[in-house]
Parts: sequence; C-alpha cells; structure tokens
Amino acid sequence: MLKNILSSYQARILSDERKILEDLLLTLTECELSDEDKTLLQKTIYQLDELFLLVVVGEFNSGKSAFINALVGQSVLPEGVTPTTDKITILRHSEFIDRRMKETDVVEVKHAAEFLNEINIVDTPGTNAIIRHHEQLTNEFVPRSDLVIFVTSADRPFTESERTFLEKIREWGKKVVIVLNKIDLLDADEIAEVTEYIKTNALTLLGSAPEIFPVSARLALRAKANNNGVSDDGSKSNWSMSRFEDLETYILKTLDEKSRIRLKLTGPMNIAKKYISKYFKNVEDKSKLLSEDLQVINNIERQLELFRDDMKHDFRFRISDIENVILSMNNRGILYFDETLRLGRIFDLMNSSKIQNEYVQKVVKDTPDQIEKEVHELIDWIVERDLRQWQSTFEYLEEQMIKARDKKGELIGRIGGNFEYNRRSLIDSVGRAAKEVVRAYDKDQEAQDLSKGLRSAVTGVAAVEAGAVGLGVILVSILNTTLLDFTGILAAGSLSMIGFLILPAKKRKAKKNLTDKLTGLKQHLIDDMTREFDNQLNTSLLKMREAIEPYTRFVHSEQQKISRIQNSLKEAESNMLEMMREVEKI
Repeated sequence: MLKNILSSYQARILSDERKILEDLLLTLTECELSDEDKTLLQKTIYQLDELFLLVVVGEFNSGKSAFINALVGQSVLPEGVTPTTDKITILRHSEFIDRRMKETDVVEVKHAAEFLNEINIVDTPGTNAIIRHHEQLTNEFVPRSDLVIFVTSADRPFTESERTFLEKIREWGKKVVIVLNKIDLLDADEIAEVTEYIKTNALTLLGSAPEIFPVSARLALRAKANNNGVSDDGSKSNWSMSRFEDLETYILKTLDEKSRIRLKLTGPMNIAKKYISKYFKNVEDKSKLLSEDLQVINNIERQLELFRDDMKHDFRFRISDIENVILSMNNRGILYFDETLRLGRIFDLMNSSKIQNEYVQKVVKDTPDQIEKEVHELIDWIVERDLRQWQSTFEYLEEQMIKARDKKGELIGRIGGNFEYNRRSLIDSVGRAAKEVVRAYDKDQEAQDLSKGLRSAVTGVAAVEAGAVGLGVILVSILNTTLLDFTGILAAGSLSMIGFLILPAKKRKAKKNLTDKLTGLKQHLIDDMTREFDNQLNTSLLKMREAIEPYTRFVHSEQQKISRIQNSLKEAESNMLEMMREVEKI
C-alpha cells in the first residue's frame, strides 16, 4: 500500500486530495455523471491508496510484453506476433510467483522482482487489436495510470492509430515516456532518424517533448538471461546493444520515490481538472437552455399582466355604457318630475295608477332591457377576450417549441440525461395543457356562469335562485320603487296647500330620491360587476399560470440547482489548484 512508504506530510496531502475527489464525485453526481465517468472517478480515488502505477500501452506486436519481461528479467508475460494479451495484466510483488484472475478482464501476476515493492506494472491489450474490447480495456485503464510507457515498434513507428491514442492520453494530462522498441532491426543512422521523427510528432501531439528511449527488449531479456555476457566471437554484448540500461535507470532510479509520489498525486488532479471542465460546460449548456426557457415563461407572464391591464382599462369604458343608460333614466326622471309635479296636473296627480304608468313609460322605459343588453355584451366581451388570450398563449408556446426543435424534431441543445427528458416532457405538457383548454373552452357555458354570478351579486341571493329570472326583471323591481315616494300624494289636504306647500317639497324629494336610488343602483351594479369581473379575470389568469406551473417550477428549481453546482465546481477547481501547488512542494 502507498501509505506504508509516505511521510506524515505526504500522507496528509494524500488525505486532502482524496477529500477533494470525493466531494467532486458527489457534485458531479448531481450533474448526471455518466456511469463510465463515475466508475473511472471511483477507481481513481481507490487508486490513491495503491502503489505507483506504471501502465504500458501500444499497438499489439510492438513489444509491450517483451519490454515488461526485460524489465523484470524473466519471461513472466506471453509474447507473440498476434494479440496475446486480451486482458489487463497487473504485475505486483510477491516472493512466490503466482497468476490469478482478480476481476473480470483483470489478471494479477505476482513476481519477486525487488522494484515491484514500490511499483505496479500494467500490461494492456493492443490499441489496434481487431477485438475492439481490447482497446476499450486500454482506454479505461490509462486514466488511472501514474506514468504511461508508450511502446512503438521500430519497423512501423508512430502509426496513425498510435498518434490517435496519444491524443487521448494527452486529454488526461498523463506523463508519457516513449519506448522505441526493436531497434535491433535498424542501424545507427536509422535509429537516429526514427527517434527524431518520433520526437517531432510527439511534441505536436503531446504539447511537450517526452523522454524517448530506443531499446531492444528482446536483446535486453536475452542479456539478463545470460548474465549480460559477451558473445563467443567477442562482439559487443546483447546488453550494450539493447540500450536498455538508460530506460531501466530512468524508471527505477531517476524517478525516485518523491518523483513517483508527485506523479501519483498529480494524475488524479488532472482527471479532476478534465471532469470539472467537461461537466462545467455541461452545466453551462443546461443554464443556457434554462435561461431561454425562463425568458419564454417571463414573456408569458408579461403577456398575462398586459392582458390584465388591458382588460381593466377596457372594462372601465365598457362599464361607462351602463352608467350612461342609468344617467339617461335619471335625466328623464328629473324632466318628468318638473313636468308632472305642478298645479296644472293636479287632477292627474290624484290618479296614482295613471302617474305610475306614465313614469314607467316615460322614465323607466326600456332601461332594464338596455342594462341587461349592455351586461350581456360585457359578458360576451369578457369571455371572448379570455378565449383569445388562451389562444395567444398557446400559439406563443407552440411557436417557441418549434424554435426549440431541429428538423428532426429533437430538442436543440441535446445534453442527455434526466434533465433533457424532464425538460422535453414538461415543454410538451405545457403546450398540451394550453391546447386542451382552448379546445374545451365553452363560450356559452362561460357566459352563462358569469351571468349567474352577476345576477347573484345584484340580488344578494344564491346564483341558482337568481338564475331563474333575468337581470331586467330584477332591475324593474328596483327601479319601480322610486314611485313609492310621490304617488298618492294628494290623498289629503286642500288644493292650495298642495299647490303652494306640498308639490314643491315633493318635487325636490322625488328628484333627490330618484337620483339617490339610481346612483345607488349604478354603484351597486358597478361594484358587483367589477367584483365578478375581477374574479373571472383572476380565475382565468390563475388557470393559465397553473397550466405552465409544472415547467415554471422545474426551470426555477433547476436554475437553483445549477447555480449551486457551478459554485461547487468552482470551489473544487480552486481546491484542486491549491492541491497541485502543495504536490509540487514534495
């Protein structure tokens, strides 16, 4: 275990780094972390407690297994010209050689090589193997490495698939050492030429010049098997020709304990950096979509408020038509009293039946019918405007949904996961809700309900009872009460007393009573109609808001969640950068 060789300072840094990665894992889980990324990050955290991990990659038949065998000094891994490694093989230290399956696609090989006390070596399937599963295994394991040994063959250096694979390695920020194997197939000039070719291409691909070691793993293993002896003819030894010593020295000595620990702790931070960048962009994409959705919701809300203001403004003009009807009746009444309550009609005034009929014909006239007509027109206007607003809201939503989809009918800005599914479902449900309301909107029933509510308000009784009579009938009853104060005024007294004392007083009182009653009636009607109008308007607006409420709630909730995640990712990035500065001090 790594902790067995760490100082207390290094152990503290390791513990802090694990905490950063664990917190990041929790944050990324809220970002709908993919199963693949989640597994890799979990393994990266687990890997912190393991020894330094040296991962060997390259195409099959480039000599990866031969390189490992030469480093160990014994053929512990199979070699061949066809893909022989179909699983991840982890080489660990043990006094007893052993080989066993640790988990699916992972084989553990034990060997007594001393350096394996501090280093674990991983052999991977070829990156260009025909069996695609092999390449997948390699791609999944490389991010967990602390040092990548990239083996390329001298007879086909830096193939297209190798360059592609190196680009992937660069994404993970891993330190790479390139081994040019099988140099025994080339002469000295060719080795120099190929080495320079690899150096130039690696600089472009990795952004920096890695260490490059030209070797012959085959000769190195042969030399170790023969104790590095000189050939019988006195020619140069296999060990010297293998040029393996520089590579071995680099791995086992130049990369001392502190260097390996720095690499060990830097690798997970690079993975964290990659995931923070990847999922921060994912979160920003969500935030952008939600901002667009919120704009749609805000536009609808503004439309509804404008609708409310327009309706209230127009209602005042509509209600003035009813006021004018009542005002006209009041003017007719004043004129009637002036013409009627005078001595010249003293004998007519004694006939209350005649006076009452005249009053109805000349003053009341068709006032109730006019008021009822105006009320019905007002009700129809309210219902019609209500329906038009529903249609306008639906058409706007439908227009926005069309804009939010590409030609294939998919939501623009696809980012996958539950977020996309919920967003799509809720956008569709909002449109469906508005469409269903428009389709089911019964103007006649709405008008009837509103009329019942108004009659109920005017009469002060239950709507079901008021619904049995028309508003005109109700108003006739109210208006006719204005006669009670002046009909039958000649029941007693002399003509002179009537003419000089009673008639002027009765005339003033009748005018005042008429004006007061009609003013009260007008205010009563206006108050009740305004109240019913406000109730209807508020109910309609509430229904429209309720139709989009599920999506509104989703947008606001997701915005709060995204804001929290963004802050957490920024904090994780800050902690990660601070941790990398601490690691550099080791």
